[in-house]
Amino acid sequence: MKVYKKILTTVFALTLVFSLAACGDDAGTTTEKATETEATTGAEDTTKVASEDTETETKSETTEKTQEIEGVAIDKAAFDELVASGIVADDADIEANSWAAAVKKAGVLRVGGTQTSFLFSQLDETDSKLRGFDAGLYQLLARYILGDETKFELTQVDSSTRESVLQSEQVDVVFATYSITPDRQKVISFAGPYYTSKQAVLVKKGNTDITGVDSLADKIVATQAGSTGPDILAEFAPDATVQEFENDLEARTALEQGRVDAYVTDYTLLLNAIVKNPDAYEIAGDVFGPEDNYGIGLPLDSDGVAFVNDFLKKLEENGTWEKLWKISLGDRTGITTVPAAPAIQ
Repeated sequence: MKVYKKILTTVFALTLVFSLAACGDDAGTTTEKATETEATTGAEDTTKVASEDTETETKSETTEKTQEIEGVAIDKAAFDELVASGIVADDADIEANSWAAAVKKAGVLRVGGTQTSFLFSQLDETDSKLRGFDAGLYQLLARYILGDETKFELTQVDSSTRESVLQSEQVDVVFATYSITPDRQKVISFAGPYYTSKQAVLVKKGNTDITGVDSLADKIVATQAGSTGPDILAEFAPDATVQEFENDLEARTALEQGRVDAYVTDYTLLLNAIVKNPDAYEIAGDVFGPEDNYGIGLPLDSDGVAFVNDFLKKLEENGTWEKLWKISLGDRTGITTVPAAPAIQ
């Protein structure tokens, strides 16, 4: 355990000078159990986490996963207590907003998200609940509108399907470390931002050949298709050979197998990998690129933007945002400086 903490301390000391505010791309009625699908490749392949389709792992597999994350597992009781004590909107405020009123009438908040983002929205197979920073926010939003944090339905998305599930009205909202970009704002709307990130370079532990983004020339570099990664690599590492993968797992697998030399994506997402398995990966150099604002996706021109922004402001003002950050991120990474919540646009 001392070695583990020493490794984490070394990793985070390199990046602590960058506020984690600069750290996307990434048990409701149908979330009592969940599928084990990592990601889908199109809106029509998006998998709903439904109790009827659940496959559970064996006890030995669950034990292995528990051992893998020992020491950085989320405080379940603290998380559950926080979301269960969330604020509830006035009926008049809900009725005055067509988006919120539709959610209230349906009796469930349909969320596009993930169940594999360790720090942001991770399925716990021991109790079939989703926890993490994004998971906390969408459960708090479900409570805000419906008076019950469990009344949400998760549709699993990846970086290539987030817009399409909103455009096809499969979901009401998307929480998925979702970077706000001008191109995306042409087809959907965003509430927030609620978090910010920059890019970083992930390499295999012990790699001394790659020291940061400036050493990626002539290297094979993985990134996620549909994310901001390809454009950022074109700007900051134009001589790298870029390979795009559908999701984070595929990119990390390619890195582990030596099919790529490095993996570039949001620092926040790479933090997931390092916290889960510090012996396998490390960050090469400093974070780089422009600040990446994470937003909450909503249908284009939806009046839900104003409603969700008001919800976010209340969470920031009453301290819930800070408490959720500590439970989901701070307490698990050893970083004690709470970042300032980004200004909501």
